[in-house]
Amino acid sequence: MSGTTIAEQVGEIKQQSAGAPQDASASVFAHEQEELARGGVPTGIPPAGSVLPDAELQGADGAPRLLSQAVGDGFAVLVFYRGAWCPYCNIALQTYQAELLPALSRRGVRLVAISPQSPDGSLTMREKHELEFAVLSDPGNTLAKAAGILTEPSAEVREAQLGLGLDLTAANADGTAGIPMPTTAIVDAALTIRWIDVHPDYTTRSEPEQILAALDGILAGHG
Repeated sequence: MSGTTIAEQVGEIKQQSAGAPQDASASVFAHEQEELARGGVPTGIPPAGSVLPDAELQGADGAPRLLSQAVGDGFAVLVFYRGAWCPYCNIALQTYQAELLPALSRRGVRLVAISPQSPDGSLTMREKHELEFAVLSDPGNTLAKAAGILTEPSAEVREAQLGLGLDLTAANADGTAGIPMPTTAIVDAALTIRWIDVHPDYTTRSEPEQILAALDGILAGHG
């Protein structure tokens, strides 16, 4: 595959930030990233073979849509992201659009992005980046809870976010500050998890090549 990796793009952002004047919030977020990375993947992540609930999600237009409808009758790659306000999520989704989606389409596999953000926010994400895959809202973080990836920023981080104009309780559809750890999962039509990759440090993501390697192994075994 060609193109710049997610890690390389994030590295460029961090390098640019390092040369810019730092405010108090920058150190708060840096500390948060270090703590999340140090904590590692949480216990309770469902292993391959576990089944996700057929949660009722919402499309960008607010219409209800079951997870099973979004997945369809084949395999699908689910991308759990924090919200349109997260620059690292934007990088990941744009990269998946350019680098991952064409390869998935050739394999007959769907790509579905899921966040707790209200449908209005998801619509903004779709329009802003012209994404060509489903961007759905999980209003109560039902799937994030089932996958064991639900987290919430500390009081210090929340204060820093509010200082920058970000109120998660307003952005999220259920009025809470809960957000998923960035996670990629491959599921089949029965919503059985066949592969899952969790990133506690939200500046990192599953790379397209990594996802495709896992998918091709699953497809080879399936065939």
